[in-house]
Amino acid sequence: MSRNLAGWGVTPFASPDSSSASIASKPLAETQAARGYRSNSIHGASLGSVGSGEIGRRSPHRAAPRVDSISGNRLTRADPLAFMSTTRHHVLGTAGHIDHGKTALLRALTGVDTDRLPEEKKRGITIDLGFAALELGSDRLAIVDVPGHERFLRNMLAGATGLDFALLVVAADDSVMPQTREHLEILQLLGLERGVIAITKADLVDEDWIALVVDEVRRLVAGTFLAGAPIVVTSSQTGRGIDDLRRELASLCASAPARPETGLFRLAIDRSFTIAGHGTVVTGTVASGSVAVGDALEIRPGGRAVRVRALHRHDRAVDRIDRGCRAAINLVGVHHTEVGRGDLLAAPGYLGESTRLSVEIRPTADAPRPLRERVRYRIHLGTAEVTGRIVFARGAEGSEELLDPGAPRLAQLVLLEPTPSVYGQPFVIREESPAATVGGGRVLEPDAPRLRRKDAAALARLERLRSPDPLERLAAALEAIGLSEWTEAELIRRTAIAVDDLAPALARLHEQGRLIDVAIGARRATRVSAGAIEALERRILTTLRRLHAASPRLASIPRPRLITALADLDHDGLVQALIDRLAARGAIAGDGKRISIRGHEPKLSKSERRLLAEIAAAYKGTRFTPPDIETWSKRPGTDAAMVGEIFSLLRDEDVLRHLGGGLHVEAEAATELHELVIARLSDGSTMTMADLRDLLGTSRKYAVPIGEYLDRAGLTVREGDVRRLAKPAPDPQPEGARS
Repeated sequence: MSRNLAGWGVTPFASPDSSSASIASKPLAETQAARGYRSNSIHGASLGSVGSGEIGRRSPHRAAPRVDSISGNRLTRADPLAFMSTTRHHVLGTAGHIDHGKTALLRALTGVDTDRLPEEKKRGITIDLGFAALELGSDRLAIVDVPGHERFLRNMLAGATGLDFALLVVAADDSVMPQTREHLEILQLLGLERGVIAITKADLVDEDWIALVVDEVRRLVAGTFLAGAPIVVTSSQTGRGIDDLRRELASLCASAPARPETGLFRLAIDRSFTIAGHGTVVTGTVASGSVAVGDALEIRPGGRAVRVRALHRHDRAVDRIDRGCRAAINLVGVHHTEVGRGDLLAAPGYLGESTRLSVEIRPTADAPRPLRERVRYRIHLGTAEVTGRIVFARGAEGSEELLDPGAPRLAQLVLLEPTPSVYGQPFVIREESPAATVGGGRVLEPDAPRLRRKDAAALARLERLRSPDPLERLAAALEAIGLSEWTEAELIRRTAIAVDDLAPALARLHEQGRLIDVAIGARRATRVSAGAIEALERRILTTLRRLHAASPRLASIPRPRLITALADLDHDGLVQALIDRLAARGAIAGDGKRISIRGHEPKLSKSERRLLAEIAAAYKGTRFTPPDIETWSKRPGTDAAMVGEIFSLLRDEDVLRHLGGGLHVEAEAATELHELVIARLSDGSTMTMADLRDLLGTSRKYAVPIGEYLDRAGLTVREGDVRRLAKPAPDPQPEGARS
């Protein structure tokens, strides 16, 4: 349905120019490359040369156009320098019980009636979110008016996303009520730190009663972020205290510290609608980063690509909007029915979805019951509401319940729907029936692996993610990512490290040896956390020991067999590289084909040792007419697999060389074979199969497989019925010597 923007607190959007007529069709990978996102994968570069681009850089083809808009009969133009203004922008949210005068107070403060729906005006209560703005000198305060009725608490939670300050409203004639307490607890869970308290409807009671109400409110907020907040007594009917409240809000804004920038663009959508002639418009508070006209963005969940046609901030068309501002964004590439509250708008490649989040969790002070496992809860994350359950981390404590609000605990949220989130994002937990707010916390891992019970390493990693030190968080996040490739955008999502601080932090980890370059090809390398490498090296050694135990007669294990045993890692190149690292350190022995734990000795029974000696003796002096392996593998009462392992052991000890099939020769004979053939063909002549037979003093039965072996080993090249020497001749050590 089309809407007039006048009722939504934004002026009409301009008609797009031809440059914004259709959505950009570039794939996500190309968009990421254009924005300069970097990853841990290094292609065609020397180690240590990673990352020369600037993360978040915009593609030059997306220069922001000037945007016209019409307000009434007045033509207005987007100010291209608006983002350079000294005006600071903040977002304030109301909180309080139904019918405590929140909307009337905002009308007295701003002149705006935030009840915009006909049903709200008819019933005289706020049902959905309302919006207003207040100019306070060099500060501009966007105000979100939330409903106070318990039935509309999910709307209140959507509006409480991205707030800088809170305005707790308590009616003088009612004093503290249930939703006063619940809203205050929610603001605590969402991590707010500053605010103001307003006592409304002062005209309905006497001064003694007001003093009692103020005292009750002080007791209510003791121990919360509002403990020292100013309390302003007001009346929307008489105007009492309105100027005082405005001054307190101005003081609150003026004393607010500058916001640290901690991410790429992200906005939780709280409304979606359409405007005739302009298309889809979404609104919300910019949680991080900035957005400009022409930017390519993604809608999450799902990753649908869209583009920004126009932007509005506080009733003005602008070319750019930064963190902490309310924004109305005109989008190209999506219908308004395909996006709505609960979705997120973000920079391409920044967000992903997950059904499992690692979190720090605590119950509310007034929770009627402990937080429990195997119970369905409603999880409010940003403007989204999703069903999920709690799985507590098992450390020294084994309880499946949590009641003490002063003891936050590590846990995981298992969600029924894939949901996007970022590190540090607050959430609120509500029971489904009877509806009640019972807890909340913050996200530590937005895409978490399943937490195994009493997994000490995983618990230690989560404890490090709790750290205020960004370097520790980064190291822990890289360990969690493990062997997977990562981008800088993903690390920002997982750690809340500022864009400009990430590259120096990665460099520091590299200098400290906590982030390691591993070559996985001739011109390719990857950066992996030292913790992940140590864990994988331990697993390689453990797997190799297990393979030794499964084949005790073997002196070594074929490399491919070890790689296959680690196939779940899906990173053969990295596994090969780490095997080489272990070999270089002396932890394992071997070559390109077979490996073993350093110091490993094959374990043979007496009968197996007798068989080994028998086979070695049988091959002694046979040169190029050796016995066949079937002499022993088909002997009655003999285990063919055991015979195969005995031959493998003889190859490992370089007693025998394998020329293919069941053909083995003594190691000395294999060396002699190379020398004879090279001497015979070094003058450029050729050799027939009969010539080879006579050269070796053997029969055609042996000469044919030996000739095939010489071709396969690269010593000779067959041309019709003759062979000539390959150039250059390979090392006398045959290729199949240790296979």
